[in-house]
Amino acid sequence: MQVDRSGGGRTAGAAGRPRAPRPAPRNGVERAPRRPAPPPRPPRTPGRGGPRRPLARLRRSWDRPLTAYYVVLGTSLLIILTGLVMVFSASQIQALRQGLPATFYFRKQLVAALLGAVLMLIAARTPVRLLRALTYPFLLASVVLLVLVQVPGVGVTVNGSTNWIPLAGPFMLQPSEIAKLALVLWGADLLARKGERRLLVQWRHLLIPLVPGALLICGLVLLGGDMGTVMILAAILFALLWLAGAPTRLFVGALGIAAVLGALLIASAPHRTGRLTCVLATDPGPEDRCWQAVHGIYALASGGWFGSGLGASVEKWGELPEPHTDFIFAIAGEELGLAGTLSILGLFAALGYAGIRVAGRTEDPFVRYAAGGVMAWLMAQFVINIGAVLGLLPIAGVPLPLFSYGGSALLPTMFAVGLLIAFARSEPAARAALAMRRRPGGKVPAGSRWSSMRRRVARAPSGER
Repeated sequence: MQVDRSGGGRTAGAAGRPRAPRPAPRNGVERAPRRPAPPPRPPRTPGRGGPRRPLARLRRSWDRPLTAYYVVLGTSLLIILTGLVMVFSASQIQALRQGLPATFYFRKQLVAALLGAVLMLIAARTPVRLLRALTYPFLLASVVLLVLVQVPGVGVTVNGSTNWIPLAGPFMLQPSEIAKLALVLWGADLLARKGERRLLVQWRHLLIPLVPGALLICGLVLLGGDMGTVMILAAILFALLWLAGAPTRLFVGALGIAAVLGALLIASAPHRTGRLTCVLATDPGPEDRCWQAVHGIYALASGGWFGSGLGASVEKWGELPEPHTDFIFAIAGEELGLAGTLSILGLFAALGYAGIRVAGRTEDPFVRYAAGGVMAWLMAQFVINIGAVLGLLPIAGVPLPLFSYGGSALLPTMFAVGLLIAFARSEPAARAALAMRRRPGGKVPAGSRWSSMRRRVARAPSGER
């Protein structure tokens, strides 16, 4: 290196590039060179920082291991409690007109709800292995009850349908409601066992004996004249086949056959044809054929935004038939208004979404089929009932699940909800979270293996989609 001594302390390297002189220290203290100032940050746009944070927090909250468990438990209890209040309000005039105490129907529904709570607790604590062992005896018992209904002197006809067996006192049993639960459990166990052996890729194992068994149950229910329950049973069957991986062309053909059979059944019964003509009706028509459908719309329309208040319904004073069973949603709309009806719809939507998450994120095939079948049952019954009250579907005589009056419908439904609660607790992530909560100060680490509800097991190939 060459040093230039003539020019004010400048140095030059081998390439001849000059270097800047170092500034002289002040007061004998040499200071470190200052770092360059960071570049200014760009202004925060509304789409990046603000509104996305609540949405991200909501997603993280929903992805927690026990969220589905709490949603199923909370929404089902709220629906049942709200239904008890509406049954008490809607059934008083009906009971007085029949010479009964005003609280007659409410007390029966309250007893059924308490018994249902016991069944829900039993279902939530029953091991899956024991539940699968009881599927065939339960199916056999439901078929025997359906046969007994058709025996003269045993079955009782109510509103044109022979689907009841009298019990002690004023209590009656409806075996078709038990058949829904039996079909769900038996179908789930059957498909799960065949899926473990990888037999569902064959049409013969996919359809037999599931479809013949379901058709047997539907035929026994149809002998009693209850076409609405047959529609729900068909929805359960389709859901099980869909979860098992049945091909799409199978559903197209099955829906075509079901449409033809449904048209024949409707044409063969005058009362079913009359109900079909009342869809979207705004006038009772000749001989008041559409009286119930039209007054259901009147009840909803007169409720306004916030309703007329509990107990202040006008349509329940003899104008609207079945105000506490099939058309209890219309009375709820009249007394609670649009806000109340939207709240009820929101509860059912949350329950359905949580049930679907349980079915989609489990590792057990039986749990997946059973949870999917239960949700198909509840949501199909919900849609049929609400559609009839709104005048969008024919009146099928189907109660609103967990809400309408009827102990025979409430008890199996609450048992099915208990199964959903048990399935939500049995997920590996939920079990790990519950185990950590039992420890003092235990928390699931944010990056741990079970900090999310998402399934980590790939589905086995079970057929053509």
